[in-house]
Amino acid sequence: MDKQPKHPFGFGNLMNSMNQFFHEKPMKGMLQSIDEFFSSSQNPWGSFPVALEERTDCFVVTAEVPGIKKEQIELDIFPEYMTINITRIEEFTEDNQPNRTFSYQKSTSRSSRSIAFPGTIDGVGQKASLADGILTVILKKDTGNRLRIE
Repeated sequence: MDKQPKHPFGFGNLMNSMNQFFHEKPMKGMLQSIDEFFSSSQNPWGSFPVALEERTDCFVVTAEVPGIKKEQIELDIFPEYMTINITRIEEFTEDNQPNRTFSYQKSTSRSSRSIAFPGTIDGVGQKASLADGILTVILKKDTGNRLRIE
């Protein structure tokens, strides 16, 4: 006999029913589709993967931005978070002399990600680099000021 642990407030049956609901079709399939949609790099918002690493004296933010040039990236740094903005501009020109047609297309798309820090950062000692499609931003932690009592 399968024994389920008793919930301390008597919600065991309700919790089991909810758990079963989210793990059966069609709900499981729908949730799985949503996860796949947002993890896909082909989503309509052009999102990009970002990672935050906390070290002893700094935060290191890395973002995968293949095919993006540094001129297309804007970094907005605030004491408790940062925002990475990417602007993609694609231009296409076609000049067909025999048919005397000329075609020009230009499209612009923007992607943005905000990263919250678990602490505050210092206003100095920030570095950013872009190499092989990886954006790396190093932000020194704010250590505060120690005040001596006189």
